[in-house]
Amino acid sequence: MTSPPLHPDTAPFAFMLGTWRGRGDGSYPTIDDFGYTEEITIGHVGKPFLAYSQKTKHAETGQPLHAESGYWRFPAPGRVELVIAHPTGLLESLSGTVQLIDDGANIELTCPDVVTTATAVDVERTVRRFRFDGDSVSYDLAMAAVGQPLTHHLAATLHRVGD
Repeated sequence: MTSPPLHPDTAPFAFMLGTWRGRGDGSYPTIDDFGYTEEITIGHVGKPFLAYSQKTKHAETGQPLHAESGYWRFPAPGRVELVIAHPTGLLESLSGTVQLIDDGANIELTCPDVVTTATAVDVERTVRRFRFDGDSVSYDLAMAAVGQPLTHHLAATLHRVGD
């Protein structure tokens, strides 16, 4: 079975497609610092969005740490949206800017109001920055949570390992 062609709205972002793996570091004022490994997969089904899934494991023990899934949307030139669901009861609806560069893009997204279930950890706001550059992607994530102001939380660099 062949894959459908990319939707015209997502065609300029074909560089994002594939599986990316790497290592990152996390910190936050309320937890101990930690290292992790990560895998992100970005795919498509020919519709005007890219599908996104992510999972992390503890760098030393290999124990699962986190997972999330969602969709990248590109509603207008220079604009990007990312909707992410977390199994911990969080929902991020991020929006921001995308600047295309030679082999990738710089993307900055903000979620001013994170939606949480009644039993989820209190996360108020997130900011995510991505830099896709050829076969690598780096990102950082900041969040305002559990009474802390917007503070750096995660940073990682991943490399493309497959389509």
